[in-house]
Amino acid sequence: MEIDHLLSTTRAVRRKLDLDRPVEAAVLEECLNLALQAPTPGNVQAWRWLVVRDQEVKNRLGVLFREVGEAYLAGKADADPRALASGRHLVDVIERVPVFVIPVLQGRPTGDNATDAAFYGGIFPAVWNFQLALRSRGLGSTLTTYHLSREAEAAEILGIPAGHTQAGLLPVAYTTVPDFKPAPRNPLSEVAYLDHWGTPLS
Repeated sequence: MEIDHLLSTTRAVRRKLDLDRPVEAAVLEECLNLALQAPTPGNVQAWRWLVVRDQEVKNRLGVLFREVGEAYLAGKADADPRALASGRHLVDVIERVPVFVIPVLQGRPTGDNATDAAFYGGIFPAVWNFQLALRSRGLGSTLTTYHLSREAEAAEILGIPAGHTQAGLLPVAYTTVPDFKPAPRNPLSEVAYLDHWGTPLS
């Protein structure tokens, strides 16, 4: 896939996930291997990846996901209707998504901005690599964080040891459409500055 097209059309996929088509282990491993090529602070490679296929485990995580997600969506009644419908759909079907991938970091955040920027900087580039690799193979995902409000319960379900930080949950499936379009975004002139805050870039 042409690089600019890949970068501009890798969407957060919720409603267009194929809930019935299995995801092959080999494809997931290819995508995770590409995730491991992402930059990592100090080459620490503190990432760990938990791939969840077991239906009972997905069901238990789905309870946490749904309880938090429903409460969140109920408080967003004035949000964009399409975004709400998309989020609602995923909450409703979460257990049916073929695979969950949970990125995990060794260690815990400290609350210091500089330290935590480096801490999370050790996982999010790898997550994006993973999502791009999925997209290039006809799969979709979205980085969700609902279950993180119940992180300790999720850790118990998954057997994640103390001293590790879950950074999200990615529902992974093939997509029901072959391609996506670039999303509407605020123009660069409104969000990028030159030398000082508020100074136009050009």
